[in-house]
Amino acid sequence: MKGWKKALVIVGIVLAVLAVLALALYLTVTHDWSGAAPVSVAGCDNPYISHTGRPMVSAHRSGGGIAPENTLAAFRNVAEADFQVDIFEFDLALTKDDELILLHDETLDRTSDAPEVFGHTDVKPADHTYEELRALNMGENFVNEAGETPYRGLRGEDIPEDLRVLRLEDLFDFLDGYGEYRFIIEIKDEGERGFRAADRIYEVLKARDMLSRAIIGTFHGEVTEYMDKTYPDMLRSAGVMEVVTLYFYSLLGIDQPEGFYHFVALQIPDEDYVVKLGTTRLVNYAHRHNIAVQYWTINDPALAADLASKGADAIMSDYPDMIYELFKEGTS
Repeated sequence: MKGWKKALVIVGIVLAVLAVLALALYLTVTHDWSGAAPVSVAGCDNPYISHTGRPMVSAHRSGGGIAPENTLAAFRNVAEADFQVDIFEFDLALTKDDELILLHDETLDRTSDAPEVFGHTDVKPADHTYEELRALNMGENFVNEAGETPYRGLRGEDIPEDLRVLRLEDLFDFLDGYGEYRFIIEIKDEGERGFRAADRIYEVLKARDMLSRAIIGTFHGEVTEYMDKTYPDMLRSAGVMEVVTLYFYSLLGIDQPEGFYHFVALQIPDEDYVVKLGTTRLVNYAHRHNIAVQYWTINDPALAADLASKGADAIMSDYPDMIYELFKEGTS
């Protein structure tokens, strides 16, 4: 019996130690305990790393909280406003005839009157041509801060041009007269369609000498691999597994040699899937490897200020006006 009691004691001690280690690991990945200050970025030549001490302001989905997301109306609203943004963020999907249109979701149902126009739900860009999609009112379901839907019910010729489906080329044509913005672009398509989307994006950026002004991202690993192989001169952000790998290297303090990372930016949430990514440790690690850190989707000013204090390079927000006011020169 004494042997059994001794074994039970040992098992209890081992379980207690494992529990403490598990708790320590949990606290480590869910909190920022480092207390470290942001490292100097003076030696970084990545243009997406902020050297001003303030994060760049990025209009998420073109400022989708203050105007219908990913529409020309939203871009005009920001470009002609009395606040300034540095970066526009938006998503691209391929139509049936391989036109690149701005769209966040897999379908057009949430943002437009597509179910009414086409007579069914689950309306996907891949099933319709660009001209067919131009019949849609992309402001149909936009709700402003007063809780109103100012564009609902517009049909046919009553739909303004700036509320119709927007092509990438048309967006760039419009913004040409407003300055040299930078762009964060996400490819929504996967597989072969994702490859074709990458081809088209590269073609457009190359023709306009804009390769240095856009960072391309995707959640689809095969599209990331295709971009690396086919367009090594096109800037891209880290894929999901690359973020995970870099996170654990930063956690363990394992630096990598120059050229190890093939991306120029992390485009990440502050906290997701339990792990906290909004930490000084992670930002400092990225900066030591000349990688910019851009956070989405930050609509809370307190969180935006916290991320800025940790060295964030860009804050993506549906309310870029709020972020601008928070960080404009002369404000704290």
